[in-house]
Amino acid sequence: MSAPRDGRLIAEDIEIRLGGREILHGIDLAAEPGQILALVGPNGCGKSTLLSVLSGIRAPDRGSVRVDGLDVRRTDSRTLARARALVTQQNRIDTPFSVREIVEMGRYPWTRTNDARKSTEIIDAAIDECDLGSLSDRPFSQLSGGQQARVSLARALAQNAPVLLLDEPTAALDIGHTEQVLTILRRRARAGATVVLVVHDLSLTAAYADRVAVMKEGRILATGPVPEVMTPGLLSQTYDHPVLIWDHPDTGERIITPGR
Repeated sequence: MSAPRDGRLIAEDIEIRLGGREILHGIDLAAEPGQILALVGPNGCGKSTLLSVLSGIRAPDRGSVRVDGLDVRRTDSRTLARARALVTQQNRIDTPFSVREIVEMGRYPWTRTNDARKSTEIIDAAIDECDLGSLSDRPFSQLSGGQQARVSLARALAQNAPVLLLDEPTAALDIGHTEQVLTILRRRARAGATVVLVVHDLSLTAAYADRVAVMKEGRILATGPVPEVMTPGLLSQTYDHPVLIWDHPDTGERIITPGR
């Protein structure tokens, strides 16, 4: 009997070994509906590897992951795609499909279900939300890296899954589209989605995340609300470099910078 569907993501005792070396060590993590959980840490600490395990793409050597009540290792791909959507850093730049056709792919898991009747409306909304209307007929291969990233997000939004997993979704974006994408993700979370994203910009993390998991060398050093976890001491220890945190004089938002 399967667990009840709940929109949560729960990982327990995750371990990954590559070439005899431990990449992830005993990772426990929980993400809740209505919140954005950010994974932060230095390059090579295992953030993207962990996200691939959470999505079910990579099987851990030990441990388990449940997404929306489903064991990702024991769930068929179509059912899993209805539970979680994934945005990776890699895009196939040689794909012959148009922007709209790519976004339409997000509806494939819902083929031959009652939700299929809403697909056109959902696709149109995702294209509009990601500011892609003027590009909808363009070949994906002709887009810039930032535009391709927005198309990948639109496809994930069209999937309409309760859990969204994103690997550096703002890495190729300009300032305006970075704010737009994070606003979209916050809006999805406030509507009840569970959002987990890998992000490098610590100030953006402080501005948009509800909870943060700080990683180093394949381990989670701390998990919790932004004010409790994102402290100068912990971040300096994590990045092996002094980190300064100050409040913006006008907005009060946390600004996080390296000490120089």
